[in-house]
Amino acid sequence: MRKIWVSLVKMCGWHFVIPDLKERPELRHCVVAVAPHTAMADYFVGSAVLFAAGVKPRILVKREFFNFFTRPLLLKLGLVPVDRGNRHNGLVTKAVETLKKSDDVCIVITPEATRKPVKRFKRGFYEIACQAGVPIVLGFMDFKTKTAGYGPTIIPSGDYEADVEKMLEFFRPVHAKHPEGWYFGKNKN
Repeated sequence: MRKIWVSLVKMCGWHFVIPDLKERPELRHCVVAVAPHTAMADYFVGSAVLFAAGVKPRILVKREFFNFFTRPLLLKLGLVPVDRGNRHNGLVTKAVETLKKSDDVCIVITPEATRKPVKRFKRGFYEIACQAGVPIVLGFMDFKTKTAGYGPTIIPSGDYEADVEKMLEFFRPVHAKHPEGWYFGKNKN
């Protein structure tokens, strides 16, 4: 199923930037922060990158996508339902436990946490990385160049604002599917 998914995305003209896992072993055990997130297409392209890389992702998505028909397939693909309407849903704790149970799994999160424009990243992805003691790897999808993949690795310093600014330096030039929904890309050249 995953190979078919990857093939379909590549047939649509996408190219992947995937480093060798031997050179970047942190890709197997990390939080992958993917941005920009402005369209449903982000899930299809982003998950294809993860599948092509050969990592074991746990992709957090809103629970509304899970129903009687879709649930088995989505769970098989590594998607995890999240109740975004409940601020006390234990998401950070569950994600940290997942990372601590296995050194061969990555948690995938969009720091914006929504496809709507936001003026700041949500903090949960950072808390997960800090509490689990894992790095944050930046994932991207550039819809202008049809290139998607992995960017730099950020080791959380404990200074959230400074670390997020480093992330935004990388993400700012990336072209979102819907640029009007990518607040941080507005100041591009």
